[in-house]
This record gives sequence, structure tokens and C-alpha cells, in this order.
Amino acid sequence: MTTGAVALGSGGPGRGLDDATVMAIADELAEATRSRGTIERISTRYPAATIEDSYAVQRIWRTRREEAGARLVGRKIGLTSKAMQFATGISEPDYGVIFADQAHPSGAVVEHAQWSNVRVEVELAFVLRSPLEGEGLTVEQVLEATEVVVPALEILDSHIQLEGRTIVDTISDNAALGAIVVGDVEVGPFDRNLAWVGAHCLVNGEIIETGVSGGVLGHPANGVAWLAGKLAQHGDRLEAGELILAGSFTRPVWVQPGDVVTAHFQDMGSVEVTFR
Repeated sequence: MTTGAVALGSGGPGRGLDDATVMAIADELAEATRSRGTIERISTRYPAATIEDSYAVQRIWRTRREEAGARLVGRKIGLTSKAMQFATGISEPDYGVIFADQAHPSGAVVEHAQWSNVRVEVELAFVLRSPLEGEGLTVEQVLEATEVVVPALEILDSHIQLEGRTIVDTISDNAALGAIVVGDVEVGPFDRNLAWVGAHCLVNGEIIETGVSGGVLGHPANGVAWLAGKLAQHGDRLEAGELILAGSFTRPVWVQPGDVVTAHFQDMGSVEVTFR
């Protein structure tokens, strides 16, 4: 498939913008990614834009990356906790995709300048051993489909003006995913109560944020269940082997060049990244 052949479903259910406008927005975001800049809010310029339009923009970005050889390794769920919803002013979750070149091990040294509006969040990630599909899944069903749970940091990279963003803006921007940093401590899904994992987030040794994993919809597995339901609406599912970032249970922490960010998780080790 060529870039120009991305199927968007012109005039389909829930769509407020035509295909040409959706493609133009995707082009703007691609240029902002290359230039490490930001664009004016989509929701301001296109008041008719819907959530389905924004996922159409995201699908163009995903398809272009896959055509260029990028390998999908997982998904991220955003805005699942009250802390994040309060920080952004957006009251419903969103999701994006994760490619292999966006995933780093704990201890990684990364270039701060490759992203814009650089912030970090503390999360748990679920590695699936079997597919998850459909709406109305329970915490138990998600845990049964999970191989291990690992601690993680998410690096946010927003290409849309931060102030006043809506859910349409964040989804179009692949839910503001820049990269993920994954710890090496693996916990079985039934080895502990995953709703009660505490964490401290430190910048250069100083605690900046704290949180508990139950802040994600009461249990982080609820975030994974929500995502499976949303994907089902788009004819998609979560596959075995995918890594699912369940959502942050701390507010985003701003970082600058030279900062070292460390998250200490209760009984799950630490995750650290240095911003060169």
C-alpha cells in the first residue's frame, strides 16, 4: 500500500472531516515531528473534527511507519487516571501505538533534543501471552491473558500546543508518545495485587511525584480492558507478545537536557533514563 492509498472511510460513521483534510493534518504532524515543533490545536482549527477523525489521522501515521519498515511492539493507553485527567483537562482515555525503535531498556541514555515538550510518566506495562479482543473484558480476563507485568516510564512528545488540547488533539498525535523505558523486573499477573503498586518518580535524585497504580481506573488491568474494547470498535485486537502501557498513575514530570529520571516501584525495582 502506498501512503496515498491509506483507507480512511470517507464520510463514514462518526467522521466530521473529509479525507483530504485528515491527510493534511497527518502531513502537518509529520512535519512537526521532523522539525521537533508544534502545530496549532486541531480542535481549534477544525471544530467539526471527531474522535473518529483523530484515529484516522493516527492510522495514517502508523501505516506510513510500517511501510518504512517500523515494527509494532505494543500500545499505550493515556489519560486513564484522575492525576492525568486533571493535568490535561481531558476527561476520557486515549490510545496510541508503540514501535520497536521507541522502546528502551532501563539505564538508557537518550537525546533530549529528539522530542518536544519532554515529560515523563510512571506506569505499569502488561506483556500479553495471548490475544485480547472484544468489549466488556474483566480484570480477571486481562490477567489470564498476561504473561508478565513490568515497571516502565513513558516519555511524552507532544506536537500540538499543550494548553487547551482536547481528546481529538491527543489522539491525532499518537497520544503524545515519544518513547518508553522498560525495567527488567518481571512480576506474574497474579503474584501480587497490581492495584497497590506504589512508585516514586525522582529527577536528579529528588522526589517530584508519587502515586499508586490503582489510580488507573481502579486497577491498571481495567485500562487494558478498556483498550481491547476500543480496538474492537475499529476491527482490531491486542496480540500475543504486545507490550501494553496501562496508563500513568502520576502527573507528567518535565525534564531538561542533562536530567536523570528514576522511578522506584514498590517490590518491582527501578527504571532509569538519562536525557543527554
